[in-house]
Amino acid sequence: MDKWFNLVLLLLVPPLLDGIINRVKSFWGGRMGPPLLQPFFELLKLLRKGEVISSTTTFVFRGAPAIALAAVFAAALTVPLFGARAVISFEGDFVVFAYLLALSRFGLILSALDTGSSFEGMGSSREALFAAFAEPGFLVIVSSLACFTGCRSFAAVIQALHSPACGLLIAAPAAVGLFILMLAEGCRIPVDDPATHLELTMIHEVMILDNSGPGLAFILYGSCIT
Repeated sequence: MDKWFNLVLLLLVPPLLDGIINRVKSFWGGRMGPPLLQPFFELLKLLRKGEVISSTTTFVFRGAPAIALAAVFAAALTVPLFGARAVISFEGDFVVFAYLLALSRFGLILSALDTGSSFEGMGSSREALFAAFAEPGFLVIVSSLACFTGCRSFAAVIQALHSPACGLLIAAPAAVGLFILMLAEGCRIPVDDPATHLELTMIHEVMILDNSGPGLAFILYGSCIT
């Protein structure tokens, strides 16, 4: 039962969380902000629209959004969202998790480079630079937790961290490190700002300037999951 509930949460909660984040940012900025369900409305609107694809692009640009979304969704299936069981769980799944996120990022980078835009190429180089720092850090943190708990899967490691026997000295630094990595993976301040339009600070946003319609919807939904 937990597995199916995790699957439902994975499908519905990410856009809702994005709506909550936008409302909180608007509140602290003294504004009313968009409705909580605005991300759902935007995704549905994009899915109904057609795509405008440059003649300079190849099949890489057309297929990258679907591949990126599939990779992110598959990676999220290994993480227990409710209870102690994930939809997919096996020994070493956290390594597969890291590689699936890397595959998603790699697809978006290739897609941006395929447009032939120097501006999107600049954003791709920044994305690759952050990935070079974030991915080894994630593997070191999770591998350390796996060695400390004696577990070899995401679900088992998280369940072991909830036990009283787990030392706060190990869990607290790992939680701080994962939170910092989450800011980088989720394109959040101070690493990135999803709402920015400044050329010097755009990283993830600049790579998807040429995407539209369902392709852009796939990318935005994958970003919500991340």
